[in-house]
Amino acid sequence: MNTLIIKNENDTKLFAEALTPQLKPGDIIALVGDLGTGKTTLTQYIARCLGITEDITSPTFNIVKEYKSGKIPLYHFDVYRIKSLEDLFEIGYEEYFYGNGISIIEWADLIYEAIPENAYIIDISKDKADPNKRIYNFNFDINL
Repeated sequence: MNTLIIKNENDTKLFAEALTPQLKPGDIIALVGDLGTGKTTLTQYIARCLGITEDITSPTFNIVKEYKSGKIPLYHFDVYRIKSLEDLFEIGYEEYFYGNGISIIEWADLIYEAIPENAYIIDISKDKADPNKRIYNFNFDINL
């Protein structure tokens, strides 16, 4: 696991700018973190790096939102309200996960059993000493 301290929103942007070029269709980014840790903010920056022009908002009540204006389609999931893997099957998650876009999943820890092994996993937490900072723990290499 790699660890990075994110001091401000510009650091979030820089992280997204470093991550996005290595993404390809079919990749999955699994975001884990409590409410208010910046999962949607990171998703917004990744979307901008993909050239997506639509406003990116949390898909809380939709479970998944599709954005197709960029270089690669983005499928933004919020699985907080998913109660079982059966609920995921009902929305056809496999078509998204194994399709021609990039899937970003907020609250991914709630569906770990559905997350492929090769997913980019980013666990975001608030720094206890400075709640304005974030700690990113992630399972991949990145050149910052």
